[in-house]
Amino acid sequence: QEQVVESGGGLVQPGGSLRLSCAASRSIFSDNTVNWYRQVPGKERELVAVISSVGMTNYADYVKGRFTISRDNTKNMVYLQMNSLKPEDTAVYYCNIKGFVGLRYLEVWGQGTVVTVSS
Repeated sequence: QEQVVESGGGLVQPGGSLRLSCAASRSIFSDNTVNWYRQVPGKERELVAVISSVGMTNYADYVKGRFTISRDNTKNMVYLQMNSLKPEDTAVYYCNIKGFVGLRYLEVWGQGTVVTVSS
């Protein structure tokens, strides 16, 4: 069954760094774009960063220059390196993959990993 699992969240002080990881099933990972979203309780989930199957990236304006998304296609892994963290980056971060597995179109979400930026 296709799935993604996030890890790497935690408590960090403002200005600090964290690296989130997303481990995906090979079937859904291959040839598909991977997205990182985040959500604060009471607010809508928002797109943070995107990486295509060939490594093209895009970022939300509020994380540009601070966050870097990357992928290792040999390990079916995507990473989100978060630097210069701010309290407003506090959220649950989710990995998401949409795409075809054979003839099936799927959208897979992880369970999320909590990032708390606080002194």
